[in-house]
Amino acid sequence: MSIAIVIPQGLFKTTGELLSIIILQFVDVNDPADYRRNLLPYLFYLEEDEAGPDPLQIARQFGIPEERMIVLSRNENPYGPSPRVPEALRNAQLNRYTDSRPFLEALSRYTGCSRESIVTGAGMDEIITTICRLFLMPGDRAFIPVPTYNVYGLATELCGAMPIYQPKAIGNDMVQDVPKGVKMVFLCSPNNPTGEVLTIENVRAILEETDAIVFLDEAYIEFSEKSLIELVSRHDNLVVGRTLSKAFALAGMRLGYALAPSWIAEQYRRVAPMFSISSASLAAGVAALQDLAWMRECTGKIIAERERMKKRISSFLPSQGNFLYLKTHDRSKDVARRLLLRGIIVRDCSIFHGCGEHALRVTVGLPEENERFMDEFERADGP
Repeated sequence: MSIAIVIPQGLFKTTGELLSIIILQFVDVNDPADYRRNLLPYLFYLEEDEAGPDPLQIARQFGIPEERMIVLSRNENPYGPSPRVPEALRNAQLNRYTDSRPFLEALSRYTGCSRESIVTGAGMDEIITTICRLFLMPGDRAFIPVPTYNVYGLATELCGAMPIYQPKAIGNDMVQDVPKGVKMVFLCSPNNPTGEVLTIENVRAILEETDAIVFLDEAYIEFSEKSLIELVSRHDNLVVGRTLSKAFALAGMRLGYALAPSWIAEQYRRVAPMFSISSASLAAGVAALQDLAWMRECTGKIIAERERMKKRISSFLPSQGNFLYLKTHDRSKDVARRLLLRGIIVRDCSIFHGCGEHALRVTVGLPEENERFMDEFERADGP
């Protein structure tokens, strides 16, 4: 269950007082067997993330043949990983605890950054939650321009801190002034779900104007024109997060990494789980990073399809991700359901802060999948 609570400003003297009142709404204090009293209080108002419809369940529920289901909701790479990955998985040593050094060396070659500045995690989400644990505690605040990836707010709330959401114009590549007193700032470029990128001038200005830690999410950077990792070596308050889930097609292996100043990387390694990435995932990551030609061929196909889709459906906004964002005539929830009944799963963006109730995000799939989506979308939305 997801619960959103609006708190009148100044009503409570301390965060602890507020949390104590919240927990009393959900726990029977007179029942000694109600062990929920032991839960962290802020879990009761946590806004949960969700993965969207399950393709298998939808197929069975509506009698749609499984092979007819098209999943364009999770920003996955439809072409799969490098052919070198299966062989690497067969040779992975599974009876020993993991050795991440070959993966770090491969990442260092790929990014041009030193091994000491690279940290790893089981997907981008573990990178985000671990960084938050370093800097946020109950009573702190994190600044999040929206719409954007929901996990930033979730990770902030898991630390007992408060996300400060600031709406920005959709498609605008500028983030406005950061409020004073925040401990962290979350930026995403290309932005999920809208696809626009931030300029180096904008990000540099934010870094120089705030004393907060800035987390820049570059999960989709291989589909874009320019990375901003060069700023890491110049700014001690910047962390750039990356993943092998998208361009490298390893979403199921859960491989994330970040580039950080040495003082942050050192603290990250102190608190992050030591063996959170499996031997199989590390082997797959090394193999994928050794075959950049495959990755670039796949991203090239996706970019070409993205631009083709944009030309046919003019309401798609410009995007530098492996997805497209558009405003719908009817409520996006209704449009998404009509497409669902036709065996096509897209992302209803009403779950994102700041998107409203008339927006969809569509992953760029295989050409035949994209063609079927475009045909069905024209029938599913509007008069």
